[in-house]
Amino acid sequence: MIPNVFKEVIDLGDGRTISIETGKLAKLADGSVVIRMGDTMLLGTVVSARKASPGVDFLPLTVDYREKFAAAGRFPGGFFKREARPSDAEVLTMRLVDRVLRPLFPDDYHAETQVMIQLMSHDESVMPDALAGLAASAALALSDIPFPTLISEVRVGRINGQFVINPSKEQLENSDIDMIIGASRDTIAMVEGEMKEISEKEMVEAIKFAHEAIKIQIDAQERLRDAFGKKEVRTYEEERHDAELEAKIHELVYNQYYEVAQSGTGKQERGERFSEIKEAAKATFTEEELAENGDLISKYIYKTQKEAVRNVILDLGVRLDGRKTTEIRPIWCEVDYLPRVHGSALFTRGETQALATATLGTSREANIIDSPSEQGEEKFYLHYNFPPFSTGEAKPLRGTSRREVGHGNLAQRALKNMIPADCPYTVRIVSEVLESNGSSSMATVCAGTLALMDAGVQMIKPVSGIAMGLISDSKTGRWAVLSDILGDEDHLGDMDFKVTGTADGITACQMDIKIDGLAYDIMEKALDQAREGRLHILGKLTETMAQPRADVKTFAPKIIMRTIPGAYIGALIGPGGKVIQELQKATKTTIVINEVDEQGVVEILGTDPDGIAAVLAKIDSIIFKPEVGETYEVKVIKLLDFGAVVEYTAAPGNEILLHVSELSWERTENVTDVVNMGDVFEVKYMGIDPKTKKERVSKKALLPRPPRDENRPPRDENRGPRNDDRGPRKDFKGPRPDNRGPRENREEKSE
Repeated sequence: MIPNVFKEVIDLGDGRTISIETGKLAKLADGSVVIRMGDTMLLGTVVSARKASPGVDFLPLTVDYREKFAAAGRFPGGFFKREARPSDAEVLTMRLVDRVLRPLFPDDYHAETQVMIQLMSHDESVMPDALAGLAASAALALSDIPFPTLISEVRVGRINGQFVINPSKEQLENSDIDMIIGASRDTIAMVEGEMKEISEKEMVEAIKFAHEAIKIQIDAQERLRDAFGKKEVRTYEEERHDAELEAKIHELVYNQYYEVAQSGTGKQERGERFSEIKEAAKATFTEEELAENGDLISKYIYKTQKEAVRNVILDLGVRLDGRKTTEIRPIWCEVDYLPRVHGSALFTRGETQALATATLGTSREANIIDSPSEQGEEKFYLHYNFPPFSTGEAKPLRGTSRREVGHGNLAQRALKNMIPADCPYTVRIVSEVLESNGSSSMATVCAGTLALMDAGVQMIKPVSGIAMGLISDSKTGRWAVLSDILGDEDHLGDMDFKVTGTADGITACQMDIKIDGLAYDIMEKALDQAREGRLHILGKLTETMAQPRADVKTFAPKIIMRTIPGAYIGALIGPGGKVIQELQKATKTTIVINEVDEQGVVEILGTDPDGIAAVLAKIDSIIFKPEVGETYEVKVIKLLDFGAVVEYTAAPGNEILLHVSELSWERTENVTDVVNMGDVFEVKYMGIDPKTKKERVSKKALLPRPPRDENRPPRDENRGPRNDDRGPRKDFKGPRPDNRGPRENREEKSE
């Protein structure tokens, strides 16, 4: 049967288009679409269970994004030729979509829901991650799953002062902004990206520009849904609700929670008091009541706690730890904490602590990126670890979580543009979160800055970061922006807005909204308040360490870069790598050679200056090429009957024969009459001898020529030419007769 295909086209206004198509693929899914831009094609599907699992009181939403290697006409790398676990880039795209969708489902919808997006065809001029949010929303729009507010996501760049929607990777190289914005028609829901020190005003302008493009994409989804036939939203079992029980619990615990919330206690004490209130409230119910309504009781206790905490902030302007809304927690920092690492820093803000290390290496240690949509290397990368002890909990260790990947990526983007382009090292930052009570990713940025400076990386400018929160009341219209949020304020609040930057501008941001959206006036207030907090934290960092170390530490490797002609790369490597391997072993260095534009770029990494010097000397020796007529210092390393073998002192190992005839103007019977082992003197390079086809040097060419002897008898015209340095010819008997006879007769005469 020929499928009935429905299609809508989005015009980006510059000759490029995005199409949304349904009706051809994956028709058994609750909703499916194919998104196409250029030759990039994404399949987006969504399926949701008809009933929620018993006891589930949250939305079990899974967003999965995968890039198929076949989409780019490539094979998976490695031995196992099958796509396996998702790459970091795929995980980051999953998070981008999840963070926009999750808050927009109904609060009481708890059915297992799975959104799957896969890259089926890849066009190198189109970055697919910017289309994933559109694919997810369009698939939901065509389903009967309750998702009332459609969204979309776009990437925005700025090239030569002009904003561009969904720029290519090549265009992004010339852009000072790389942000992905997710929004509904009315409000912004998610922002993530990196910038090159832009202002708060410029950031808001970029978001507004992206929002207008998102509205056009939402219009296209609605047209497609209408053409396809809008499905009636499925019915689902709503949550149980008991208004009388809720009112009873509110009256029982609200004032107690309110009192604790305004007492300004620490995280541990506050948590214990909150737990005591909860247990005391539950103790007022019988076992039968707890068995019947235990889930509702816990739910209403938590709801009341959240209301009390939020009202304390809105009523009194006082936060859980006693701070005002704009106040930053106490900060202390320390550098060079770990004696043997290349660079280390400890950053503590309130009850959040991060220990960062910086490790320096050669290009061989670069992070290799090999995915269908991107191939390359990262010479600066950051890994973020969040162990369970940091929150005082014992949890199973299940490998790197999506959260760790996302937070590490944000910190990496915050710092990477402040690493100078001519930094010779590959740099890896590792952040170990040791304590966590809010904004450990921003603590990572701060600790990372100090670790880089402690390692001697010449950062362009130091970077700091801060997390902003929001408490709002839709009924009264009241709201408050919070600087440097606590973990509880993140958990109980409406926004987590992280902003990083230098003293001159923003370098990265990440915003998650837990309500339906964020108005621009609140966003502008949050950015202005974030700038003040960011500069305050930056001041604490520069008090600890104002400038990077002038050089790397004693135990850290130094790296020297040398460029050699491409023709000498093979000589430096040697047959089967023999020369370079022996050189590395002898000098205790690491040597990496990369060919760039027919030149050999040699990286020498080592902790011993003498070892590095020995490698440089070997390179000089290999590439040494004397010029005709120039003078060079040599050293005698071997004596022969017919001359001396000398090596250039400027290029040890580069040897040449100094023939006996080139030692002196006088006749030399024994080489040792003129030179001996170990002698150092200068010679003149004479070039290639036309007879022997070998290189020739001369010592006598630098000596004064002896004067002519006036008393010497005149030269006989019958004699052939002779060298002036042989002295007078002895026993000359005139020209030889031509009739000497055969050689045999001559030998008899001689006997």
